[in-house]
Amino acid sequence: MLDHIGVAVSNYQKSKAFYQAALAPLGYQVVMEFAGDAAGLGVGGKPDFWLSQGASVAPAHIAFAASDRVTVDAFYKAALAAGGRDNGAPGLRTQYHPTYYGAFVLDPDGNNVEAVCHTPA
Repeated sequence: MLDHIGVAVSNYQKSKAFYQAALAPLGYQVVMEFAGDAAGLGVGGKPDFWLSQGASVAPAHIAFAASDRVTVDAFYKAALAAGGRDNGAPGLRTQYHPTYYGAFVLDPDGNNVEAVCHTPA
């Protein structure tokens, strides 16, 4: 079980604004921030997703759990509105399992960011 994850970004302010908007439908907000170059986002006061200004950036795949399919859809719309690029519209991905409902966007650094719900409709 993961406790938290950190991602290096090439433009801290731009990425922080993107993630604040894209993850708002999932209940995420900035919980902690250090010196204007690192922030911990989370739900309920616990930061579990960290951004920091990095000298080098290697794209990753990051999947956030959503409570239902409506929230996956809201994440996708919010992420696109915040400047994310489509990498897979909301829908079933039955190749993973019959009720896997996910949406994918690329963040400003090319990270593949996903919201996923595993429960039936």
